[in-house]
Amino acid sequence: MTNTLTLTRPDDWHVHLRDGDALAAVVPHTAAQFARAIVMPNLKPPVTTTAQALAYGERILAALPIGSDFQPLMTLYLTDQTPADEISRAHEAGVVAVKLYPAGATTNSSAGVTDLRHTRAALEAMQRAGMPLLVHGEVTDPDIDLFDREAVFIDKHLVPLRKDFPELKIVFEHITTREAAQYVAQAGAHTAATITSHHLLFNRNALFLGGMRPHYYCLPVLKRELHRQALLNAVGSGSDRFFLGTDSAPHATHLKEHASGCAGCYTALSAMELYAQAFDSINALDKLEGFASFHGPDFYGLPRNTGKVTLKREAWTLPEELPLGQAGIKPLCGGETLAWQLAVD
Repeated sequence: MTNTLTLTRPDDWHVHLRDGDALAAVVPHTAAQFARAIVMPNLKPPVTTTAQALAYGERILAALPIGSDFQPLMTLYLTDQTPADEISRAHEAGVVAVKLYPAGATTNSSAGVTDLRHTRAALEAMQRAGMPLLVHGEVTDPDIDLFDREAVFIDKHLVPLRKDFPELKIVFEHITTREAAQYVAQAGAHTAATITSHHLLFNRNALFLGGMRPHYYCLPVLKRELHRQALLNAVGSGSDRFFLGTDSAPHATHLKEHASGCAGCYTALSAMELYAQAFDSINALDKLEGFASFHGPDFYGLPRNTGKVTLKREAWTLPEELPLGQAGIKPLCGGETLAWQLAVD
């Protein structure tokens, strides 16, 4: 049995850091676990311009603990009106990717894309620049069952998008289904996917064990066990088409434990420990370094990190609640004992 695992320092290729007091509260958790992170742009108002992205990056850096070398990787929020020249400005300024939210698909997505045909000029500019499109892959048609929205998105939008833009780098984010895992595995070198720890660890039963459990509610929602097993098989295969993206999404406790509770699981505090638990469950700890540390930077064309982290099989209890500005936040699995603990060398 492996009790100590040393890895190249990992990155998070999908995280929500919010802004203001919430940003100050949560960014130290991500910075303690990862060297870099792709920061989602769905603020209020959304980050739609290069100037806004750079300013947000400066606020993140200002919120870091003293001595931290964490690097935020900034993104733009794609809209129906995003012009091609804004893509060019963003690329030249070091913005690394553009995020596609179908309008109404998730938190703060009301300004998202209503029809991909409106974004052709921006997508063409991205393809020329080699700038990845990060896709929240769900349809928003109310006639489509919530649990089927990812699979329908593949056929209705992703397949035509790939046909129209064969050289565009696409990251199918936080995939949750067997259909998505199969699509990415077969789609070729310009397509990849991120997978969260919670979609590897839990199926939709977790939402209802002992009553409604709002801290397990996220979008895309947890799926059936057959889909969870497909995700585990994907990461266990060692394929470089799949890499780490926590989709850690902080919401104040009182907004989660609400009649209309917010979608999102907060996992930043214990991200690598949760991933280790998932990989350990399928005897695939030898595949964790590739998934967490190599596949992401290779796809984005960025250098791999040089530092190291160590995971130890050492039980510890996750705090039940943490401060979030004037409110509190409950991490996923708060109050529970985790089997692995992370130490940064």
